[in-house]
Parts: sequence; structure tokens; C-alpha cells
Amino acid sequence: MAPRLKEFYKTSVAPALKEKFSYGNSMEIPRVEKIVLNMGLGRLSDAGKDNKVIDEAADEIARITGQKPVIRNAKNSIAGFKLREGVPIGCSVTLRSATMYEFLDRLITLALPQVRDFRGVSPKAFDGHGNYTLGLKDQVIFPEIDYSTVQTVKGMNVTIVTTAKTDEEARGLLEEFGMPFIKN
Repeated sequence: MAPRLKEFYKTSVAPALKEKFSYGNSMEIPRVEKIVLNMGLGRLSDAGKDNKVIDEAADEIARITGQKPVIRNAKNSIAGFKLREGVPIGCSVTLRSATMYEFLDRLITLALPQVRDFRGVSPKAFDGHGNYTLGLKDQVIFPEIDYSTVQTVKGMNVTIVTTAKTDEEARGLLEEFGMPFIKN
């Protein structure tokens, strides 16, 4: 069975974008290519002294996404941060196809409305190439995370990579999906 948001893209989003931006070819219509979740834990793990924090973060991302994350290590040694090269400092996961659409659906309909005093997401977080990055302050907004088992609150970055050529096209795509942007 195809994800709900993928079917919604084919039936509603793509035709609406084709009309709005006057695309001549259906391959010009922007689409979501991948979603990357990144959890940087350098300061929480005290530069690798306690791998328990890294393992807990990897387990939480795996529960949220349904996919095993990759542990990221420090590329350089930085004495000011008490950081050594090769020490684990975070984890990330890249979602594509069906898993990506399922995650985006849960993010928009379940997780973002759980944020306290939520008024919408910033429309200024585009990178100039049609990609959108959203910073989340805690992981407990996702229904897969049990609040009673969380040792430390960890934030994460969610980057939505699209095939849009401009930020305006990418914003139109995400608005059609139902991303709650703050009104200017």
C-alpha cells in the first residue's frame, strides 16, 4: 500500500503546482527527494566520555524513523571544546521513498502540533536552493518516544531536500503538503 502523502502528491499537490507555476512538463514539478534527520550531541556526550547518550539518541531516532541511524564521529580535534578526532558526537538518518512520505506525514499532522505554543514554522529557513531545514528543540513531540524513558532532552534538525529550483517553488510544495508556515 502506498503512503497517504505520496498518493496525495500525485492527485492534488502535483496538479496544483503545475497550475500555480505554469510548468509545461510534468518532470519540472518539484517533489521531495529525501529527508535527513540529524542529532548533534557533542556537548551532551561530553565529547565521547559517555557513549550511553549516543546510544540513547540512536535508539530514539530509530524509533522515530523506523531506520537505523549512522553514528557520526568528529572529523577534527578541537582543544577548546575538549573534542578529539574520531569521537562519536551525533547520529543521522536519511529517509527516501515510502519511509520519507510516512515520516513527513507524521511530522506535519502529529509532531508539530505537539510543540508548546506552536504558531507555525519559519518561512525563512530555506537555503536558496529549494531545501528546508527545521530545528526541533526536543524529541518527545513524536508519539514513538515515551516521555518517562527519556534521560535528556535532545534537539534535532530535519532537512527536507526537494527538487525545486527556487525557494518559492519549495515553499509552494510544502504548503500544498500542509506544512504550517507562519503567515507574514
